Amino acid sequence: MGDASGPRGWLADQRSEVAAERILDAAETLFAHHDPETVGMNEIARAAGCSRATLYRYFDNREALHRAYVHRQARSLDRLLAERLAGISDPQTRLVTGMTEAIALVRANPALSSWFARTGPLGGEMADRSEVIIAMVAAFLESVQPDADPGRPSVERRARWVVRVLTSLLVFPGGDDAEETAMLTDFVAPLVVSPARRS
Repeated sequence: MGDASGPRGWLADQRSEVAAERILDAAETLFAHHDPETVGMNEIARAAGCSRATLYRYFDNREALHRAYVHRQARSLDRLLAERLAGISDPQTRLVTGMTEAIALVRANPALSSWFARTGPLGGEMADRSEVIIAMVAAFLESVQPDADPGRPSVERRARWVVRVLTSLLVFPGGDDAEETAMLTDFVAPLVVSPARRS
């Protein structure tokens, strides 16, 4: 398949970032309707209106495309969470609300929730291996409680634990929202928020 022709075609687009975003937008549409593991590069190129050669110019392989997509979505979620948590100062409330809101945002987006299907939770694997996502979660934990006790696990270790808890709940949800909130309050907050700062 050839690239779109004309002044607005792929070859006329000199800004690689814009072109990459167009490809990721096309991938997102496919991910909303199909298991991401089953979506191939041919299908993404076709949906984006570009050739496979063009697609591979921006993404070396499917894993690179997956990684770019996941990181883009993570940054978007990070911005939304920052807005929703802006008025919350209590560490425990900020932590639990941040986690429950993150879960709700993923579940509400078909292009994201498809990454956490029980048959092949690719999202959990990607999140666990992504230093970008771990760094974002670590920054969130620092915003929850920047003066954590020196004797507690490092913020990176706590961030990895939080990511695993989030992906676990996305793949295997609790009975309802209240149960999930209670589990986060009872079993995650004590490991992340220092005792003196828990409400």
